[in-house]
Amino acid sequence: LLLEAKTAYETALPILEEHASPEEIGETQMNLGVVLQGLVNFRQATMQEAIQAYQKAAKVFTGESYPQEFAILQNNIAIAYLSLPLSPDQEKMRQGMAVQSFEAALKWVTLIDHPSEYAMLQNNLANALQYLNTTHPIDNNLKALAAYDEALKVRSRQDTPMEYANTIANKANVLFNLPDDVEHPEAGNPNNLKQSQAYYQEAKQIFGDYGQWERVNIVTEMLQDIDREIAAFSQ
Repeated sequence: LLLEAKTAYETALPILEEHASPEEIGETQMNLGVVLQGLVNFRQATMQEAIQAYQKAAKVFTGESYPQEFAILQNNIAIAYLSLPLSPDQEKMRQGMAVQSFEAALKWVTLIDHPSEYAMLQNNLANALQYLNTTHPIDNNLKALAAYDEALKVRSRQDTPMEYANTIANKANVLFNLPDDVEHPEAGNPNNLKQSQAYYQEAKQIFGDYGQWERVNIVTEMLQDIDREIAAFSQ
């Protein structure tokens, strides 16, 4: 089905480029990028091809004129960057480019006017910051915490339970790795571990309610790790 979609979009594009508006062409490029990104797992396309399609669409859907579309494009570009098969020495560059894409999108979407896109970008930016290869991991984790908190201004257990569960699980992972006192990391993080545990327990309950058993298993393993860490502090 993805290959059929790819063929259809590629057949339509030359006709659209001759007769359609820039927005219609840009929308098709955006959709083609999504299809190409899906085909990467089947080795029927490359992530670079998907990025190229997104970048063509971004020439039409600028942040100033089309903030929501621009935000989605930058989000997709960032995720594509993070999925690129690069050598270890290029890892830092890839992660940095993803962070730049998320931050570029956040210049144009706001909590008030575009809450869904705002929350998505803040959550994904925080994920990228967590794993950014840097000499300042604590600073990046603090920035990630702040971004997760911004996402949680929109995502709630009542209105968006799965998105909420994903975000609090991500936040729990930051707390698991963050010292209680960043000025004295040698003192450990018993308080952050307890907060991490609470977030994971809530996320596990929500994942279970919605039959997300693979995520339940992942969170269960993290809770076991936390139990061991907390026990070590108690000795």
